[in-house]
Amino acid sequence: MTDLYDVAAIGNAIVDVIAPSSDDFIADQALPKGGMTLIDDLRAEELYEAMAPGQEASGGSAANSMAGVASFGGRAAFIGKVGDDQLGKVFAHDIRAIGAHYDTAPLASGAATGRCLINVTPDGQRTMATFLGAANLLGPGDVDPKVIESAKITFLEGYLFTPEEARKAFAKAAGLARASDRLIALTLSAGFVVESFRETLIDFIETQVDILFANEEEITLLFQTKSFDEAVNLARPHVKIAALTCGAQGSVVIGGDESHQVAAEPIDKLVDTTGAGDAYAAGFLYGLARGRRLNVCGRLGSIAASEVISHYGARPETSLRDLAIKAGL
Repeated sequence: MTDLYDVAAIGNAIVDVIAPSSDDFIADQALPKGGMTLIDDLRAEELYEAMAPGQEASGGSAANSMAGVASFGGRAAFIGKVGDDQLGKVFAHDIRAIGAHYDTAPLASGAATGRCLINVTPDGQRTMATFLGAANLLGPGDVDPKVIESAKITFLEGYLFTPEEARKAFAKAAGLARASDRLIALTLSAGFVVESFRETLIDFIETQVDILFANEEEITLLFQTKSFDEAVNLARPHVKIAALTCGAQGSVVIGGDESHQVAAEPIDKLVDTTGAGDAYAAGFLYGLARGRRLNVCGRLGSIAASEVISHYGARPETSLRDLAIKAGL
Protein backbone atom coordinates (compact mmCIF):
# COMPACT_ATOMS: atom_id res chain seq x y z
CA MET A 1 0.00 0.00 0.00
CA THR A 2 1.11 3.57 -0.72
CA ASP A 3 2.78 5.45 2.14
CA LEU A 4 0.25 8.20 2.89
CA TYR A 5 1.53 9.02 6.40
CA ASP A 6 4.85 9.05 8.18
CA VAL A 7 3.12 8.42 11.51
CA ALA A 8 -0.44 7.54 12.52
CA ALA A 9 -1.17 7.88 16.24
CA ILE A 10 -3.90 6.49 18.46
CA GLY A 11 -4.46 8.33 21.73
CA ASN A 12 -6.63 10.40 24.02
CA ALA A 13 -8.32 13.37 22.35
CA ILE A 14 -8.06 16.03 25.05
CA VAL A 15 -8.39 19.81 25.34
CA ASP A 16 -5.77 21.29 27.69
CA VAL A 17 -6.39 24.16 30.10
CA ILE A 18 -3.00 25.55 31.16
CA ALA A 19 -2.58 28.10 33.94
CA PRO A 20 0.24 29.46 36.14
CA SER A 21 0.18 28.18 39.69
CA SER A 22 2.00 28.19 43.02
CA ASP A 23 3.30 25.29 45.07
CA ASP A 24 0.79 26.23 47.77
CA PHE A 25 -2.09 25.87 45.31
CA ILE A 26 -0.87 22.40 44.29
CA ALA A 27 -0.68 21.38 47.95
CA ASP A 28 -4.08 22.88 48.80
CA GLN A 29 -5.67 20.95 45.94
CA ALA A 30 -3.97 17.71 47.10
CA LEU A 31 -2.38 17.20 43.67
CA PRO A 32 0.92 15.31 43.30
CA LYS A 33 3.33 17.92 41.94
CA GLY A 34 4.68 17.02 38.51
CA GLY A 35 2.30 14.09 38.18
CA MET A 36 -0.96 13.26 36.44
CA THR A 37 -4.18 12.44 38.31
CA LEU A 38 -7.38 11.10 36.76
CA ILE A 39 -10.47 12.95 37.96
CA ASP A 40 -14.23 12.79 37.37
CA ASP A 41 -16.37 15.49 35.79
CA LEU A 42 -17.40 17.04 39.13
CA ARG A 43 -13.81 17.37 40.32
CA ALA A 44 -12.88 18.80 36.92
CA GLU A 45 -15.46 21.56 37.34
CA GLU A 46 -14.29 22.34 40.89
CA LEU A 47 -10.62 22.50 39.95
CA TYR A 48 -11.30 24.58 36.84
CA GLU A 49 -13.13 27.16 38.96
CA ALA A 50 -10.25 27.33 41.46
CA MET A 51 -7.44 27.69 38.88
CA ALA A 52 -5.92 30.97 37.79
CA PRO A 53 -6.90 32.32 34.37
CA GLY A 54 -5.17 30.30 31.68
CA GLN A 55 -5.21 29.32 28.05
CA GLU A 56 -7.08 26.52 26.31
CA ALA A 57 -5.51 24.46 23.56
CA SER A 58 -6.14 21.08 22.00
CA GLY A 59 -3.88 18.49 23.55
CA GLY A 60 -3.57 14.82 24.31
CA SER A 61 -0.16 13.18 24.37
CA ALA A 62 -0.16 11.41 20.99
CA ALA A 63 -2.08 14.26 19.35
CA ASN A 64 0.64 16.64 20.54
CA SER A 65 3.22 14.33 18.98
CA MET A 66 1.36 14.47 15.66
CA ALA A 67 1.44 18.27 15.87
CA GLY A 68 5.20 17.96 16.20
CA VAL A 69 5.50 15.57 13.25
CA ALA A 70 3.49 18.02 11.15
CA SER A 71 5.70 20.92 12.28
CA PHE A 72 8.73 19.03 10.97
CA GLY A 73 6.96 18.78 7.61
CA GLY A 74 5.87 15.19 8.13
CA ARG A 75 2.61 13.54 7.18
CA ALA A 76 0.58 12.73 10.29
CA ALA A 77 -2.74 11.09 11.12
CA PHE A 78 -4.58 10.81 14.43
CA ILE A 79 -7.29 8.53 15.80
CA GLY A 80 -8.99 9.63 19.04
CA LYS A 81 -12.52 10.02 20.43
CA VAL A 82 -14.25 13.30 21.29
CA GLY A 83 -17.81 14.11 22.36
CA ASP A 84 -20.36 15.72 20.08
CA ASP A 85 -19.91 19.10 21.78
CA GLN A 86 -18.13 22.41 21.39
CA LEU A 87 -14.79 21.21 22.80
CA GLY A 88 -14.98 18.22 20.46
CA LYS A 89 -15.40 20.55 17.51
CA VAL A 90 -12.46 22.64 18.75
CA PHE A 91 -10.26 19.56 18.98
CA ALA A 92 -11.21 18.33 15.49
CA HIS A 93 -10.59 21.78 14.01
CA ASP A 94 -7.21 22.17 15.69
CA ILE A 95 -5.82 18.76 14.74
CA ARG A 96 -6.85 19.25 11.12
CA ALA A 97 -5.54 22.82 11.09
CA ILE A 98 -2.01 21.61 11.82
CA GLY A 99 -2.21 19.42 8.72
CA ALA A 100 -2.96 16.05 10.33
CA HIS A 101 -5.60 13.67 9.00
CA TYR A 102 -8.42 13.19 11.52
CA ASP A 103 -11.68 11.44 10.77
CA THR A 104 -12.77 9.67 13.99
CA ALA A 105 -16.53 9.90 14.47
CA PRO A 106 -17.52 11.80 17.65
CA LEU A 107 -19.39 10.02 20.43
CA ALA A 108 -23.05 10.51 19.56
CA SER A 109 -24.26 10.81 23.17
CA GLY A 110 -23.03 10.45 26.73
CA ALA A 111 -19.59 11.56 27.88
CA ALA A 112 -18.24 15.01 27.05
CA THR A 113 -14.92 15.70 25.37
CA GLY A 114 -11.99 15.07 27.71
CA ARG A 115 -9.94 17.87 29.22
CA CYS A 116 -6.65 18.14 31.08
CA LEU A 117 -6.26 20.86 33.74
CA ILE A 118 -2.58 21.77 33.90
CA ASN A 119 -1.11 23.93 36.66
CA VAL A 120 2.42 25.15 35.97
CA THR A 121 4.58 26.23 38.93
CA PRO A 122 7.40 28.80 38.66
CA ASP A 123 10.00 26.02 38.25
CA GLY A 124 8.31 24.94 35.00
CA GLN A 125 6.86 21.74 36.43
CA ARG A 126 3.37 20.85 35.24
CA THR A 127 0.83 19.13 37.46
CA MET A 128 -2.00 17.57 35.50
CA ALA A 129 -5.53 16.55 36.45
CA THR A 130 -7.33 14.80 33.62
CA PHE A 131 -11.00 14.10 32.97
CA LEU A 132 -10.93 11.60 30.12
CA GLY A 133 -14.59 11.69 29.16
CA ALA A 134 -15.22 10.54 25.60
CA ALA A 135 -11.50 9.93 24.99
CA ASN A 136 -11.70 6.88 27.24
CA LEU A 137 -14.40 5.30 25.07
CA LEU A 138 -12.38 4.70 21.93
CA GLY A 139 -12.72 1.14 20.66
CA PRO A 140 -11.62 -1.14 17.82
CA GLY A 141 -14.40 0.14 15.58
CA ASP A 142 -12.69 3.55 15.57
CA VAL A 143 -9.48 2.15 14.08
CA ASP A 144 -9.51 2.84 10.33
CA PRO A 145 -7.57 0.09 8.53
CA LYS A 146 -6.76 2.40 5.62
CA VAL A 147 -4.97 4.81 7.96
CA ILE A 148 -2.92 2.17 9.79
CA GLU A 149 -2.00 0.23 6.66
CA SER A 150 -0.76 3.37 4.90
CA ALA A 151 1.35 4.74 7.79
CA LYS A 152 5.04 3.92 8.05
CA ILE A 153 4.77 3.92 11.86
CA THR A 154 1.73 3.45 14.10
CA PHE A 155 2.23 5.24 17.43
CA LEU A 156 0.23 4.11 20.48
CA GLU A 157 -0.28 6.28 23.58
CA GLY A 158 0.18 4.44 26.88
CA TYR A 159 -2.41 6.57 28.66
CA LEU A 160 -5.05 4.87 26.48
CA PHE A 161 -3.87 1.42 27.55
CA THR A 162 -6.08 1.54 30.64
CA PRO A 163 -9.62 0.85 29.27
CA GLU A 164 -10.25 -2.65 27.88
CA GLU A 165 -11.89 -1.45 24.66
CA ALA A 166 -8.90 0.77 23.92
CA ARG A 167 -6.54 -2.17 24.43
CA LYS A 168 -8.62 -4.03 21.84
CA ALA A 169 -8.19 -1.04 19.54
CA PHE A 170 -4.42 -1.22 20.09
CA ALA A 171 -4.44 -4.95 19.30
CA LYS A 172 -6.39 -4.34 16.10
CA ALA A 173 -4.03 -1.55 15.03
CA ALA A 174 -0.97 -3.66 15.83
CA GLY A 175 -2.35 -6.56 13.79
CA LEU A 176 -3.05 -4.30 10.81
CA ALA A 177 0.37 -2.69 11.02
CA ARG A 178 2.16 -6.02 11.36
CA ALA A 179 0.26 -7.52 8.39
CA SER A 180 1.28 -4.51 6.28
CA ASP A 181 4.93 -4.75 7.38
CA ARG A 182 4.74 -1.44 9.22
CA LEU A 183 6.44 -0.40 12.46
CA ILE A 184 4.65 -0.11 15.80
CA ALA A 185 5.69 2.38 18.48
CA LEU A 186 4.46 2.70 22.06
CA THR A 187 5.00 5.36 24.71
CA LEU A 188 4.53 4.25 28.31
CA SER A 189 3.13 7.71 29.15
CA ALA A 190 3.15 7.59 32.98
CA GLY A 191 4.32 5.62 35.97
CA PHE A 192 0.79 4.70 37.07
CA VAL A 193 0.16 3.08 33.68
CA VAL A 194 3.22 0.90 34.14
CA GLU A 195 2.36 0.02 37.73
CA SER A 196 -1.21 -0.91 36.83
CA PHE A 197 -0.49 -2.96 33.70
CA ARG A 198 3.14 -4.02 33.99
CA GLU A 199 2.79 -7.68 32.98
CA THR A 200 0.33 -6.92 30.19
CA LEU A 201 2.57 -4.15 28.90
CA ILE A 202 5.66 -6.36 28.87
CA ASP A 203 3.80 -9.01 26.90
CA PHE A 204 2.48 -6.41 24.45
CA ILE A 205 5.94 -4.87 24.06
CA GLU A 206 7.62 -8.22 23.44
CA THR A 207 5.07 -9.39 20.87
CA GLN A 208 3.93 -6.22 19.12
CA VAL A 209 6.19 -3.21 19.69
CA ASP A 210 9.19 -2.20 17.58
CA ILE A 211 9.91 1.21 19.13
CA LEU A 212 9.51 2.01 22.83
CA PHE A 213 9.45 5.48 24.41
CA ALA A 214 9.78 5.92 28.16
CA ASN A 215 11.21 8.30 30.70
CA GLU A 216 13.46 7.34 33.60
CA GLU A 217 10.62 6.66 36.04
CA GLU A 218 8.61 4.58 33.59
CA ILE A 219 11.43 2.36 32.36
CA THR A 220 12.73 1.62 35.87
CA LEU A 221 9.21 0.74 37.01
CA LEU A 222 8.74 -1.51 33.99
CA PHE A 223 11.85 -3.54 34.78
CA GLN A 224 11.57 -3.13 38.57
CA THR A 225 14.97 -1.60 39.15
CA LYS A 226 16.10 1.70 40.67
CA SER A 227 18.99 1.95 38.21
CA PHE A 228 18.34 3.74 34.92
CA ASP A 229 21.45 2.19 33.37
CA GLU A 230 20.27 -1.29 34.34
CA ALA A 231 16.82 -0.58 32.94
CA VAL A 232 18.39 0.48 29.63
CA ASN A 233 20.24 -2.83 29.41
CA LEU A 234 17.12 -4.79 30.35
CA ALA A 235 15.12 -3.04 27.62
CA ARG A 236 17.51 -4.00 24.84
CA PRO A 237 16.32 -7.59 24.22
CA HIS A 238 12.64 -6.62 24.35
CA VAL A 239 12.38 -4.17 21.45
CA LYS A 240 14.20 -3.28 18.24
CA ILE A 241 14.56 0.37 19.29
CA ALA A 242 14.13 2.21 22.59
CA ALA A 243 14.34 5.97 23.12
CA LEU A 244 14.61 6.62 26.86
CA THR A 245 14.54 10.18 28.16
CA CYS A 246 16.01 11.49 31.40
CA GLY A 247 15.09 15.17 31.59
CA ALA A 248 17.91 17.68 31.46
CA GLN A 249 20.38 14.82 30.98
CA GLY A 250 18.95 14.17 27.52
CA SER A 251 18.17 10.68 26.31
CA VAL A 252 19.62 7.27 25.59
CA VAL A 253 18.76 5.60 22.29
CA ILE A 254 19.40 1.90 21.77
CA GLY A 255 18.81 -0.35 18.82
CA GLY A 256 20.53 -3.66 18.10
CA ASP A 257 24.20 -3.15 18.91
CA GLU A 258 23.85 0.65 18.83
CA SER A 259 23.75 2.87 21.88
CA HIS A 260 23.70 6.67 21.75
CA GLN A 261 23.75 9.25 24.53
CA VAL A 262 21.90 12.28 23.15
CA ALA A 263 22.31 15.60 24.96
CA ALA A 264 19.38 17.87 25.71
CA GLU A 265 19.30 21.01 23.58
CA PRO A 266 20.17 24.18 25.54
CA ILE A 267 17.40 26.71 26.17
CA ASP A 268 17.37 30.25 27.52
CA LYS A 269 14.67 29.57 30.11
CA LEU A 270 12.56 26.64 31.18
CA VAL A 271 8.94 27.82 31.12
CA ASP A 272 6.67 24.76 31.00
CA THR A 273 7.60 21.07 30.73
CA THR A 274 4.13 20.14 29.44
CA GLY A 275 4.50 18.02 26.31
CA ALA A 276 8.28 17.61 26.41
CA GLY A 277 8.08 13.85 26.00
CA ASP A 278 5.42 14.19 23.31
CA ALA A 279 7.62 16.56 21.34
CA TYR A 280 10.65 14.29 21.75
CA ALA A 281 8.65 11.37 20.35
CA ALA A 282 7.55 13.57 17.42
CA GLY A 283 11.10 14.37 16.40
CA PHE A 284 12.30 10.82 16.84
CA LEU A 285 9.41 9.28 14.90
CA TYR A 286 9.68 11.83 12.10
CA GLY A 287 13.38 11.11 11.73
CA LEU A 288 12.87 7.36 11.77
CA ALA A 289 10.06 7.53 9.21
CA ARG A 290 12.36 9.53 6.94
CA GLY A 291 15.20 6.99 7.26
CA ARG A 292 17.51 8.98 9.52
CA ARG A 293 20.12 7.34 11.77
CA LEU A 294 19.14 6.63 15.37
CA ASN A 295 21.43 9.29 16.83
CA VAL A 296 19.95 11.87 14.45
CA CYS A 297 16.43 10.79 15.42
CA GLY A 298 17.35 11.42 19.06
CA ARG A 299 18.75 14.83 18.19
CA LEU A 300 15.54 15.77 16.35
CA GLY A 301 13.62 14.69 19.44
CA SER A 302 15.77 16.91 21.65
CA ILE A 303 15.30 19.89 19.34
CA ALA A 304 11.52 19.47 19.45
CA ALA A 305 11.45 19.07 23.23
CA SER A 306 13.57 22.16 23.77
CA GLU A 307 11.20 24.26 21.68
CA VAL A 308 8.11 23.10 23.55
CA ILE A 309 9.48 23.64 27.07
CA SER A 310 10.48 27.22 26.25
CA HIS A 311 6.84 28.41 26.25
CA TYR A 312 3.42 27.56 27.68
CA GLY A 313 1.57 24.81 25.85
CA ALA A 314 2.44 21.38 24.53
CA ARG A 315 2.58 22.13 20.80
CA PRO A 316 5.31 23.91 18.83
CA GLU A 317 5.08 27.66 18.28
CA THR A 318 8.17 27.78 16.06
CA SER A 319 8.58 25.64 12.93
CA LEU A 320 10.46 22.49 13.96
CA ARG A 321 11.47 22.03 10.35
CA ASP A 322 13.24 25.42 10.45
CA LEU A 323 14.96 24.53 13.73
CA ALA A 324 16.16 21.24 12.29
CA ILE A 325 17.53 22.96 9.21
CA LYS A 326 19.27 25.54 11.40
CA ALA A 327 20.89 22.68 13.32
CA GLY A 328 22.09 21.14 10.04
CA LEU A 329 19.82 18.09 10.30
